[in-house]
Amino acid sequence: MELLITIIVLALIFDYINGFHDAANAIATIVSTKVLTPLQAVIWAAFFNFLAFFIAKYLIGDFGIANTVSKTVYEQYITLPVILSGVIAAIIWNLWTWWRGIPSSSSHTLIGGFAGAAIAAYGFGAIQSSVILKIVLFIFLAPVIGMLVAFLFTLIVLNLCRKAHPHTAEKWFKRLQLLSSALFSIGHGLNDSQKVMGIIAAALIAAHSQGIGMGVNNVGDLPDWVAFSCFTAISLGTMSGGWKIVRTMGNRITKVTPLEGVIAET
Repeated sequence: MELLITIIVLALIFDYINGFHDAANAIATIVSTKVLTPLQAVIWAAFFNFLAFFIAKYLIGDFGIANTVSKTVYEQYITLPVILSGVIAAIIWNLWTWWRGIPSSSSHTLIGGFAGAAIAAYGFGAIQSSVILKIVLFIFLAPVIGMLVAFLFTLIVLNLCRKAHPHTAEKWFKRLQLLSSALFSIGHGLNDSQKVMGIIAAALIAAHSQGIGMGVNNVGDLPDWVAFSCFTAISLGTMSGGWKIVRTMGNRITKVTPLEGVIAET
């Protein structure tokens, strides 16, 4: 029981770190373009991170990403020590990349840590290769897809706004940045909170197989406190801000304008 509680606490700590590590994705552009102050930006992003809980529970009706994460390792190989090792590895990597100001994927870190611990304990036969390969593939595809979509979207917007007065256009794009960053924060909450839910689900399923009272049979049996606590932790993390990564995302990659901010987030 003590090991299970430790894993749940560490998973929520990872979720909190994920919040301030990845907050930069949603707030870097609105801070660098001075649409909101840094404090206003993190509160804005945190609110929509948390709003994602109600969207997932009451509009979408399930937590499908959590189910995918919990199935990256075959159930018979999911043990509490494996999960603990994976979460600790993910926390260490996230803290190091935050300290260095490197925008890296917390989601892939967590899934990689989970899979890596299972491989170390039981070999490559412990992981669901088809699930892992799909996740790995999108490490490379996501930036390319994002770049191509943004390129096309920019051309469309520039053509639509070619007759607009520059000052008027910039004012409208600053307003639209609030909408795009809010939608991005909802996506961040929907996506990344469920990764941690998946890890906690895996721990509770492993606990059930060992006869520990808090255990569950599958992701569908997760108690409501799991989802609520995961969405709360990532929101609190976002409110803490990840300013080193914000500076990297907002200024060091490219000098972002309101137009570019809206398009990148959308």
